[in-house]
Amino acid sequence: MAASSDLKGNYDVFLSFRGTDVRNNFLGHLYAALDQKGIYTYIDSEELQKGEQITPALIKAIEDSRIAIIIFSEDYASSPWCLEEVEKIMECKERRGLTVFPVFYKVEPKEVRTPRGSYREAMVKHENKFGRDLEKVKRWEKALLDAGSLSGWELKDKDEADLIKRIVQEISMQLDRTPLHLKSMLNLESSDDVLMIGLWGQRGIGKTTLAKALYNDIFRQFEASCFLANVRETSKDSKDLVHLQEKLLSKILKGKGLTMSSVDEGINLIQDRLRRKRVLLVLDDVNDIKQLNALAGEFEWFGKGSKIIVTTRDNHLLTIHRIDKDHIHEVKTLKGGEALELFNKHAFLRSKEIVIRKDLVDSALHYANGLPLALVVLGSYLCDRREQEWESALNKLAESLNKTINDVLKLSYDGLEDCEKEIFLDIACFFKGRSIEYIMEVLNSCDFDTTIGVEVLVEKSLITKEWKTVQMHDLIQLMGMDIVKQECHDDPGRCSRIWLCEDVCEVLSGEMGTDAVKAIVLDLPKTEAIYMGLNAFTNMRRLRLLIMINVHNSFQGPICLPNGLRCFQWPECPSVLKFPPGPKKLVRLDMCKSNIQVVVDQFKDFKNLKFLYFSECLSMVCMPNLDFCPNLEELDLNGCKNLEHAHESIAYHAKLRLLNLKGCSNLHHLPDILQPKNLQHLNLSGCSKLQRFPDILDKMKCLQQLFLDETSIEELPASIENLVSLEDLSLSKCKKLANLPSSIYKLANLESLTLDGCSKLIKFPKKEEDSTDLHSKTGFPKLRSLWLNGCNLQEVEFLENHSCFPFLMELDLSENNFAKLPTCGHLHNLFTLEVSDCRQLQEIGEVSGLLIELQARNCESLSKIPSDILSINRLFREWVRSEVRLSLPL
Repeated sequence: MAASSDLKGNYDVFLSFRGTDVRNNFLGHLYAALDQKGIYTYIDSEELQKGEQITPALIKAIEDSRIAIIIFSEDYASSPWCLEEVEKIMECKERRGLTVFPVFYKVEPKEVRTPRGSYREAMVKHENKFGRDLEKVKRWEKALLDAGSLSGWELKDKDEADLIKRIVQEISMQLDRTPLHLKSMLNLESSDDVLMIGLWGQRGIGKTTLAKALYNDIFRQFEASCFLANVRETSKDSKDLVHLQEKLLSKILKGKGLTMSSVDEGINLIQDRLRRKRVLLVLDDVNDIKQLNALAGEFEWFGKGSKIIVTTRDNHLLTIHRIDKDHIHEVKTLKGGEALELFNKHAFLRSKEIVIRKDLVDSALHYANGLPLALVVLGSYLCDRREQEWESALNKLAESLNKTINDVLKLSYDGLEDCEKEIFLDIACFFKGRSIEYIMEVLNSCDFDTTIGVEVLVEKSLITKEWKTVQMHDLIQLMGMDIVKQECHDDPGRCSRIWLCEDVCEVLSGEMGTDAVKAIVLDLPKTEAIYMGLNAFTNMRRLRLLIMINVHNSFQGPICLPNGLRCFQWPECPSVLKFPPGPKKLVRLDMCKSNIQVVVDQFKDFKNLKFLYFSECLSMVCMPNLDFCPNLEELDLNGCKNLEHAHESIAYHAKLRLLNLKGCSNLHHLPDILQPKNLQHLNLSGCSKLQRFPDILDKMKCLQQLFLDETSIEELPASIENLVSLEDLSLSKCKKLANLPSSIYKLANLESLTLDGCSKLIKFPKKEEDSTDLHSKTGFPKLRSLWLNGCNLQEVEFLENHSCFPFLMELDLSENNFAKLPTCGHLHNLFTLEVSDCRQLQEIGEVSGLLIELQARNCESLSKIPSDILSINRLFREWVRSEVRLSLPL
């Protein structure tokens, strides 16, 4: 099974809680019990929770944890801080595979999920308070629903001690899946020997799971560590091996990127950089001696005490690599209680009382035959089913004469709905290892409901989500591919999906496609020429998905595509596309780096088009008329360097959410007025000839990100205040920007403002009081980061206004010309302050007591700093155990 690219966490467990409810009793006892078991637990000091938004340090702690325990107590939902935490925790569960357990402390799960009682009262108060930001409250309610629906523990009047014991047992089991004899084999106490051990066994036996558990259990004992997943799949040629060598060095050297031109150069670099480091390295799913020779060829490559773990299906491979037979472990099928425990975990949820006859459970264990993958998939399939359904499923398995793991896996596939089967087969044939976001975008364009479909596949253990990607065990993938191959009886033109290069070439060059073909995806490692004539796709009337990566058509003419095609992606497409007359179903069109020359009325019949990607199309000189695409949501023209004008239709398009014109260096004109009501992201960075930003006549309630870096804009219009939902505004390196309107303070949702390198900006505006605006008392009420480095500021008096910047955390004023930094003590949340290279700076006023970092290098005129600044930071360091970094002249 594929491993995540970042398996480890700095903490074993993150505890989320409402301190007033549980701090002095349950929480303290739970923390002590976890600590006693050696479980490294993050517990936040609630006295520091002063704001309503969680700090970056806390966000990082959640991201760096392997398990999160959410203690839902009566008053939990009344704290915006706690709700921000649970939202972040559920986001990490979705994107990073964080394991989450809820504890319902004297509340019922339905109170959290619905919500009801104190949770309903709290959410009503939040709705009243955040009336202008109801989306935030909706996100919190969704997080509560998802977290409250998880399997966990419920405490009413039960014995707390017993509950804590059960929690600690479960967490210990989750964290420690490593057999003791493997730890013994690694001889971790020895700091002298470099040791290689091998884990081998059949597919689905759990080699990767075991290696993950071992890695997560011991990585902290090493100077550096790296888990290289799916070596077999990701090293099909020497170029791939070089990439793996680069990845290995990048992980071990903590991001210090190294590039190499050959495997031999990579070998030399690994030896040179790692021979003095004590490292832990896992090479997962190795199938060729060349891989071992390139990544861990000799013991001498690594520092004393290093451990290298290799997983493979081939025991002989370990022997010829000179791994001692005493250091080779065969991973065998699970027996008796171990098999039952794993099966029960997936077949029976702890929160439900389901009684199934013992003989049915025994039959299921018999068919799974001790294979962990089969136990997980079969258990997930039978979960929540009645006895009659168990009997039916197991009878189906009994009818197979030669029962294999494939029969068990296919049982789960057969239980899917038709739409879920289509999604599963697409992932198995085309998209294993791709990002969740990309897969959902592509398959949504094919009219599938992936939000539900993908979750069903996860619940059935047919796929997993790991570090924002979709993974699938190779046995499950092979089952999916086999289902497709059985459709066509050795005639690829009759398969629903085609993905092998030789099959795609045969079908397209011979015009052998039929109505059966639904999807073709060919993703080649390097560019190859394939002949496909005018009518290569003519007979594929049901074709919905066509993706060609690194494919060059040796036929110079146009190609005809069916009107039913929904998703087309062909970077550097050399051909002109033709469609039959009539309406088109195309939803997604991606022809980046092609020679397409758009004419204004080109997309007249493309009413369903939602995503249009023409980045780096250097032949494009004009933009299409978007009136012909009323449902368009994203338009990407990044790097179209010869584009000169933006079509007027972008000014008022009703559904456009993203407009990317980054790097359109000849673009010099936008519509005079900009009013697309659903636009969320606008990128004009690198449009170096653009001198004017349009007026915003009415409030734009959706735009959240606006990037104007490296443009020739001289000023922003006062109507910028109408971007009422804007969160990120960037004007980095706008060399001609001389003025900012004072109305910029009315951007009440702005979180980040970047103005670095605006060398003509002499003054940042002061906030003007407006007695007619009841909401203008606070300026920048949500701003967290303000970057003004490399401007030409002569003074920074705007910081003196106590009604502005209440949540500012990062302030960079370096490379400016002001002489005095006024008192900033009222900036209570300021963590980082940068004034380096301010050559005229003479005095720094009072600063926030929470300041962690002050950088003031090369301030050669500085003579006065607050007398208490060092003691303030020492106190803060003691309180939160943060490292203070002060760089001041002596």
